[in-house]
Amino acid sequence: MLRTTLNRALMHISAKPLVWLLCLAPLASLVLQLLQDNLGLNPAEALIRSTGDWALRALCLALAVTPLRKLSGLSAFSRMRRLLGLFAFFYTSIHAISYALLDMGWHWASIWTDVQDRPFIFMGMLALILLLLLTLTSPKAVLKILGAARWQRLHRTVHLAAWLALLHFYWIRLGKNNVSEVVLYAVIFLILLLLRIYYYLNKRRAT
Repeated sequence: MLRTTLNRALMHISAKPLVWLLCLAPLASLVLQLLQDNLGLNPAEALIRSTGDWALRALCLALAVTPLRKLSGLSAFSRMRRLLGLFAFFYTSIHAISYALLDMGWHWASIWTDVQDRPFIFMGMLALILLLLLTLTSPKAVLKILGAARWQRLHRTVHLAAWLALLHFYWIRLGKNNVSEVVLYAVIFLILLLLRIYYYLNKRRAT
């Protein structure tokens, strides 16, 4: 009975708008803090850091949809997967734009040099490019063109994007001798990846 009620709630017309509001709330908070001059002594660094943190959190949520659906039996979770994935790209893009604008002043030659010379920037850019590819191929029309099997193989690379983003984060925190959050994200990503592999193998055995 509870499962049916929760499934209906997730299928309700207001469910997606609510997820939109929740996903946009961190950005609204950052903008409000910026307007009120409450982002500390270095607002640019705070914006870059915070949007990067929310990109990782959005990736965690997007990757958690399928395991949550399997564990809970709530099929309606699936309708949130694409939306959360798009928000992961959204926050990753804002993170990259904040870096390019606030750190580098849109100086493309300097950005390119940074990408080549600093491994953590390179890994971050790879993650951004991969998430861009997944975003561009997310519409149903592209699924029909690629076919379900190829589309699914492509979109499983979201796990690779997550690990690239985590490596980017690790190198940043390593320079500050603070990798506790990196370990936490690594454990979450690993659990979600192992669950995905487990369900995949079970499905293969059943066919």
